[in-house]
Amino acid sequence: MKEQLLNTSKAFWSAMERADEAGMREIADAECTFVHIGVTCRLDQEIGFYTSGAFQPTELRFNSRTVNVYGDTGVVITDCNYGLLLNGNPTTHHFAVTEVYVRERENWRLVTFSFTALVY
Repeated sequence: MKEQLLNTSKAFWSAMERADEAGMREIADAECTFVHIGVTCRLDQEIGFYTSGAFQPTELRFNSRTVNVYGDTGVVITDCNYGLLLNGNPTTHHFAVTEVYVRERENWRLVTFSFTALVY
């Protein structure tokens, strides 16, 4: 079960990097909440940031991932360095990203994706 959840997380990150709207929608619930340093939004707005080019990933380095399952809820904590052009301006942050998933039948659905900047 943990392996399936980890693979779902990896697929979502890949879809984000490629600005793949269909891939993001396949995994994330329509009401999924995304929390960034400067904005909190739902899936449609998050997709818009990537497909419009407002968020353009330039570097993504995964340092570690932890996966925990609590009944039908799964949590992935991703420690990463994330570089992107943010409205054309280069930025890089060290983040812990908390991904919360709920199990629907045989699949995991993303319901929360929250970036926390790490300062160490």
